[in-house]
This record gives sequence, structure tokens and C-alpha cells, in this order.
Amino acid sequence: MAAKARTGRFFEDFRLGEEIVHATPRTLREADATLYLALTGSRFPLYCSEPFARRLGHPTTPLEELLVFHTVFGKTVPDVSLNAIANLGYAEGRFLRPVYPGTTLRVRSQVIGLRETSNRRAGIVWVRTIGLADDGAPVLEYVRWVLVRKRDPEATVPPPEVPRLEAVVPPERLVAPPWTAPIRIDPAETGSPWFFEDYEVGERIDHVAGMGVWESEHRLATRLYQNTARVHFEDHVERQGRLGACIVYGGVVISLARALSFNGLGNALTILAINGGTHANPCLAGDTVYAWSEVLDKAPLAGREDVGALRLRLVALKNRAACDFPLRDDDGRYRPEVLLDFDYWVAMPTRRART
Repeated sequence: MAAKARTGRFFEDFRLGEEIVHATPRTLREADATLYLALTGSRFPLYCSEPFARRLGHPTTPLEELLVFHTVFGKTVPDVSLNAIANLGYAEGRFLRPVYPGTTLRVRSQVIGLRETSNRRAGIVWVRTIGLADDGAPVLEYVRWVLVRKRDPEATVPPPEVPRLEAVVPPERLVAPPWTAPIRIDPAETGSPWFFEDYEVGERIDHVAGMGVWESEHRLATRLYQNTARVHFEDHVERQGRLGACIVYGGVVISLARALSFNGLGNALTILAINGGTHANPCLAGDTVYAWSEVLDKAPLAGREDVGALRLRLVALKNRAACDFPLRDDDGRYRPEVLLDFDYWVAMPTRRART
């Protein structure tokens, strides 16, 4: 009898240039947005208040960009990273248009790079992934690379091909939402008096509060995104591993850190791009996540005087407050309490938008 269940791809199963269409299409609804808010505690008004969203020109409240990102990411797991050892990084991520409740997302990827490890037991796979809306228009694209086990260490693989990737999405390639009206922000409504001009390159912001990660919540979030990676669910296997427990999906850490960043970045609007990201150390159930941000750059948005782009580094920590902004040891390695080093562009209203 032929085996019908899928066991996931191993490194030698990938072919440079191949196109992968991921199952299954996913319709995101208001219930998904509400559950996402419940799981993250996000308080950014664009995603909490329909009147606020309408004043910016949206027909209704859009879905949070990271909810869209995690959903698209989750579609790729069975085909790309079911047998992964680690997800290594992201680059060239761009949010191309808002996604609203009722939208059905379809996802496809192209293999753009392959490189076997020196011990021949695994290899790195680079894929460019695109999330598409009902009408076929792309809403999100990004590159990620992942370390994938080999089925047979002796299997012959193609010569290495490593793609050249942009370290930062250039400001001129940022796609702002099609706002139909000038941005108007009331600090009393957002809870923040700080606008684009108030942030300085090199400034660091301690987001102060922490948020615990509990077993039931991180698994519920990962199931919401339909991420099937075994390391997040198979307790009887992971208890025998080096950590002795299932690890928390890194996207959960990204979303919690972004939610915590509201304290200090309350007027931040849409995430425009993901420049890069590193999951420096694993997060386990019972850890408490803290976060801090650094302003890396500032840029105007083409055709807008009421909003600019801030390039931010978002750092998540486990079980340590962010007051002294820990990141790396003297040898350049990430400190053991650092969970995430995430580089992204966000739209920030200027003082011209203040009411």
C-alpha cells in the first residue's frame, strides 16, 4: 500500500528555481483579528478602532500586518520547513497592500538558493514567498532561509547557490497604503504625543512591560497560523531534545514584542517592510518577553508630508527587563537572554498630522 501521509521535504528534495504552490487557501475573518488581539494584547488603534481606520481612508479595520505575515508563513511550513532544524532569517519583506477581513490568502514560493552544510547532514534552503489575495494581486513578499535536515547524508546535491539579498529595503521601494485622505492623529486617542520628528537616529526606547508566554497561548497562536512545525507541538519528542521542551514559534515572539512596543511607539501605523530578522535564542513556555527598540534610520515617504518612515530595530528579551538594552557580548555574539533581533520599517505620522 502506498503511503499517503506527507512527511515533509528534506534538503535533497529541493531544486533551484522550482515553484511551490502551498495548500490550503485561508480566509481571514474578523474573528481571526479578534483572536490575534487577545493573544498579543496589541493596542495600536488602526487595528482596534474602525472609525480611526476610516479616517485614514480604509474601508474598514485592516488586519494587522504580522497576522498576515504569520498566516502566509504558516502555509509554507509543510513544504519548506517541516523537517527544519532552525529558521535562520528573513530579508526583502514588503507589505504591498492592506488586507481586510474576508480576504482569502493563497501562497506560493520559489527556491532561490541552496547550500549543503560542511558535515553533509543538512542544508540551507532560501525561498522567496508571495502571499496573494482573492484577485491574484500580491499583498506580501519576503525571503527566508532555513536549515533543513537531509534524509541521507550521502545524497548528492547540486552545487551551492547563495542569493544576493538587500540588507535593507530601500525607502523608495516602500509601498504605503492607498490613504485617500491626509492623516489626522489625535494624541489623546493614541495615547502618544510623539511624532516622526520626535524620534532621533540612534535613540533607544525601553518598552518597560513584560508579557509571559504560556503553553496554551503560544500553541493556540501557532495553530491560528496553521504552522505545523513539529518542534512546537510534539512534546514526547522534544522532551528528549537538548531543550527538554517544545519551543515557541518565533512569530509569537515577534508579535508580542511588536505589541509591547506600543509603549513608546503608540502613533506607529502600518508596518511597511521587514529588512531582516534573527531568532537569536529559543523561547520556551514560562518565559517572560520584554522588548526595546532602536531608531536606525528615517526617510520620507514619496508624495506624503503627513507621514514618514522609521526604520526600527526591535529586540525581544527573555526573563530580563530591557532597561540597559542588552544585545551582544564582547565577542559579538548575542547575549543568551536575547530572543529576537528584528529590523523593519514602519509608517509614523509627522507633526503635520497632529490634530
